[in-house]
Amino acid sequence: MRKLAIVLALAAFSSAAWGQAGEVWFNYGWSLYQNSGLGTPLAFTGTSNDVTLGDSYRWSLRFAFNVKDHFGAEVGYAFSHAFLDYDAAATQALTGTATPLSLAMHIHQGTFDGVYYPLTTDKARIRPFLIGGAEFDNFVPPGGSSYSGSTKFGANFGGGVKFHIKGLFAGRLDAREYVTPKPSFGFGMNSGALWQTELSAGVGIGF
Repeated sequence: MRKLAIVLALAAFSSAAWGQAGEVWFNYGWSLYQNSGLGTPLAFTGTSNDVTLGDSYRWSLRFAFNVKDHFGAEVGYAFSHAFLDYDAAATQALTGTATPLSLAMHIHQGTFDGVYYPLTTDKARIRPFLIGGAEFDNFVPPGGSSYSGSTKFGANFGGGVKFHIKGLFAGRLDAREYVTPKPSFGFGMNSGALWQTELSAGVGIGF
């Protein structure tokens, strides 16, 4: 009976002040890539778009600290299942056939961000937020491992909304941009910035 009373008291408190100290989140969504040409395996006649990075699904784990009513911090890890897409010319150089080829690859991402809640306190049921900070991406080529991957450092920014569902549970929607140098897989004509757009939804627990 005593244990039940404690559980009910905790549930009532969490409903009144969800996410007062911290939050743990699981998000799922998509990464959409812009300026995604990674170069060419051709020595003389290639273009920077002979090999491109294809859009991918992603999932992430995030831990958020609410420092004050309007400020917080968040660290996260994300995994993306992406594709390295070869056009006909690049595939011809790679395999001897001219059929375009798409090879699965992985991206591991770490983020370190500040969070700003412009309109609400940590006791509100709906909390729009702005987010931005530093990140790194480990691009793992097809058949490779994280040790043989190309690691690039960059920045991310965006926003979204968190909303209390019931008790300890809440949801969130995110739209974020990530920018890093392009991964280096030994292709020629590889230069410029890679932009990634995250569109995702998540569920979380506040405590």
